[in-house]
Amino acid sequence: MIKRDLALGFIGAGNMAEAIGRGILAANIYRAEQMLAADPNPQRRSLFADQLHISALPDSAAVAQRCQAILLAVKPQMIGPVLEQLRPAVSPDVLVISIVAAVSTDFISRHLQPSTRVVRVMPNTPMLVGAGTSALAPGKSATDADMTLAIKIFGSCGMVLQIHESAMNAVTSLSGSGPAYVFYLCEALAHAGEQLGLSPVDAQLLARQTIIGAGTLLAKSSESATLLRQKVTSPGGFTQAAIETMEAANYFALITSALQAAARRGDVLAQK
Repeated sequence: MIKRDLALGFIGAGNMAEAIGRGILAANIYRAEQMLAADPNPQRRSLFADQLHISALPDSAAVAQRCQAILLAVKPQMIGPVLEQLRPAVSPDVLVISIVAAVSTDFISRHLQPSTRVVRVMPNTPMLVGAGTSALAPGKSATDADMTLAIKIFGSCGMVLQIHESAMNAVTSLSGSGPAYVFYLCEALAHAGEQLGLSPVDAQLLARQTIIGAGTLLAKSSESATLLRQKVTSPGGFTQAAIETMEAANYFALITSALQAAARRGDVLAQK
């Protein structure tokens, strides 16, 4: 009989797994010696061991055999081979938490055991600074206790939201990929500033701090984004001229089309 003497195993020790590990340690959910990590990259194993004091191995199955719960944090294209390695080591009493994009709880259960308890999570990269947004969906066999644990883990790295798994592609398109859209906006603002005659350094500084400041205001204000935007938009002023130009270019339709394209890509990836 396998002795599962550790609380959590990371299958994959990349940046997101690192952020989750740091959040868990900061929130005192588990101690470092209660966790174990697996990754084929020796540099990532060294980082976990040296900085987080979480022991790390190259063998995923060896980690899974010792842990009461495992967190799948590998690239989507690697999930098939990884689940194949894990199958002998994952029994029905092991909770599987997955942050693998476009991979359903049913897919994971089919490749492990039909009764496997799976919680699917879509975090985003601001988790790296403790300001993430994570959406969680339970698989068919996941219990309330499983969800409570997953919410506790991801709540240590930011905000959490429980959803139905059918909404996961929409969530991925909005909040999962959303930081990239904000960064792209920052690029566009800086570029436009340069076109108006600002130096590249000044344009970049102003664009970055504008997004940081606006985000902070939005986070701390009880007012909606619409109302906050209206307060900046004086009739006949600079901002109104810019907003009207965006509206003429169907700004909302462009953003909607972009998210719909992302969601469609999720459907395609899920079929591979």
